[in-house]
Amino acid sequence: MEVDAHGLEVLDQRECLRLLSSVPVGRVAFTDRALPAIQPVNFVLDGSDVILRTGVGSKLGLAIRRAVVAFEADDFDPEVRSGWSVTLIGEARAVTDPAEAERLSRLPLPAWAPGPRDRYIRIFGRYVSGRRINAVAA
Repeated sequence: MEVDAHGLEVLDQRECLRLLSSVPVGRVAFTDRALPAIQPVNFVLDGSDVILRTGVGSKLGLAIRRAVVAFEADDFDPEVRSGWSVTLIGEARAVTDPAEAERLSRLPLPAWAPGPRDRYIRIFGRYVSGRRINAVAA
């Protein structure tokens, strides 16, 4: 097991993707009008890429189209002080191919927000990294 300088377990890409697939919500970090922004989103993995649903003209969809973004998800247990965090960095693109959009519509990605959410955004998982902190005996 590899650990970093702070004693956290360094996760390999396979474990990062496994952990990402175990939670329904993550956060997208992007630039909105030259300012940093973070938005929680529900998502699903498609291989090593993150897939989001959005509506036509949504603020998130407009802000991250063809931009490099960061996506983060985590899970933790505060009672035993253990958990993990995974970050994925890549270009976000609107899915414009009708056949791909049709395939993505069959993935387990229900819309949580109200209103139509029939557009898809793919965040290409170019750089994936993660850390885990294991419970420490007091």
